[in-house]
Amino acid sequence: MSGALSWPFLRLYVLTLLYFSANSILNVIIPLRGESLGASNTTVGLIMGAYLFTTMFFRPWAGHMIQKHGPIRVLRIILMINGFALILYTISGLGGFLVARILQGVSTAFFSMALQIGIIDALPEKDRSQGISLYSLFSYIPGMIGPLLALGIWQAGNMNYFTAAMVAIALITGAFGYSAKMEKEEASSVPTATAQGASMFKSFAQLVKNPHLFKCSVLMLAASIVFGAVTAFIPLYAAQLKSGNAGIYLMLQAGTVVLARFALRKKIPSDGKWHSSFIMGTMLLLAAAAECVSFAVTGGAVFFYMGAVLMGTAQALLYPTLTTYLTFVLPQANRNVFIGLFIATADLGVSLGGVVMGPVADISSYSLMYTICAILGASMIVFAYDRGKRLSGPNEEASLPK
Repeated sequence: MSGALSWPFLRLYVLTLLYFSANSILNVIIPLRGESLGASNTTVGLIMGAYLFTTMFFRPWAGHMIQKHGPIRVLRIILMINGFALILYTISGLGGFLVARILQGVSTAFFSMALQIGIIDALPEKDRSQGISLYSLFSYIPGMIGPLLALGIWQAGNMNYFTAAMVAIALITGAFGYSAKMEKEEASSVPTATAQGASMFKSFAQLVKNPHLFKCSVLMLAASIVFGAVTAFIPLYAAQLKSGNAGIYLMLQAGTVVLARFALRKKIPSDGKWHSSFIMGTMLLLAAAAECVSFAVTGGAVFFYMGAVLMGTAQALLYPTLTTYLTFVLPQANRNVFIGLFIATADLGVSLGGVVMGPVADISSYSLMYTICAILGASMIVFAYDRGKRLSGPNEEASLPK
C-alpha cells in the first residue's frame, strides 16, 4: 500500500480513532446526565458547545506551539490533558463537565491541526482528498459502537462502567500516542505547514475577501450548525419518540459516514474546480435529513432512521470536498492559515448547533428546531450554486492579503 494508505498514515488514523472514541460515549452520556440533574436544553447546549468553541478559539495558537516545540512533544502533552479531562467527567457534576469539555477542546485544537495539515502537506495532490476522507472516517468509526455502549451504561444505572470506560480510553490513547514516532522528514512537515498559525487572527478579513474561502466557510458553518444540533439533542429527542433509539440513530449516522467516506473517497472532486451540482446535492441531502428527523415525531422511527442515513451521507461528502477544493485554490503562501480558519468555522458551527438551538428547543420543541435546521440547509442549496467558472480558476494573486 502507498499514498494515503501507507503505514505512516495508517498509524495516524488509528491514533485518531482512539482519540475520538471517548466522544462517541460522551455525546450520549452528557445530555442524559444533564437532564437527570435538571439542566435545561440551553444548559446542555452550552456544555456540549463549549468543546468545539474552545477548539476554534485555540486553533491559531496550535500551529505556533507545534512549530516551536515539535509535533511529538506537543502531542504527548495534549494527550495528558485529554486524559485528565476524561477522568474529570467521572468525578464531577455539570460544572466539572463544562471544565472537562473546555480541556478537551484545547487538546483537540492541537491534535487535529497537527494531523490534518500534516496529511495535506505530506500527500501528493491526487491523494489529498483520500487522506482527508480517511482521517475523518477514522474519527467517526467509534460512533458506530460508542452510542449503544453509552446507552447500555446509562440504562444499567451503574456509573462505575462509565468510569472504567473513560479511564481505559485515557490510558490506551495516551500509551499509543506517547509511543508514536515520526521520522525527521515527517515531523518537519507538520510545523512547516502550520508555521503561520500565530498570524491567523490577522487573516480573518480573508473570510470575506477571498471568494473561495467565503463560500466554503459559509456552507461549512451552516451545515455544522445542523450537525451540532443532532449531536447535542438527539439523545433527548429520541426519548420522546415511540420507537426511536438514540444509540441506533447515532450508530447508523456514524456507520453511513464511515461507509460513504471509504466507498466514495475516490469520487470526491480533487481537481480544484467548483462542482456546483455535487455540492448542491450534498446540501439537499442535509436539508432532507434534518426534515426527516423533525417529521419523525409524527411519522415514526422510519423517518428518524432515514434521517440518520441521509445526515451521515451529507457529513461524509461535504467536509472533505470543501477542504480538498481549498487546498487547490487558496494562495500557496497563506493556504494553511486559511484552511485553519475554514476548520474553525466548522468548529463554530457545531458549537452553535448546541448553544443556539438549545434555547430554540426550550421555547418551542425539538421537532420545530430540526425543521429550522432543514430550512437552513435548504437555503445553502441556492448559496452553493455558482454561475460560470468564477470559483473554478487556479490560485489567484488577487486573493493574497495586502
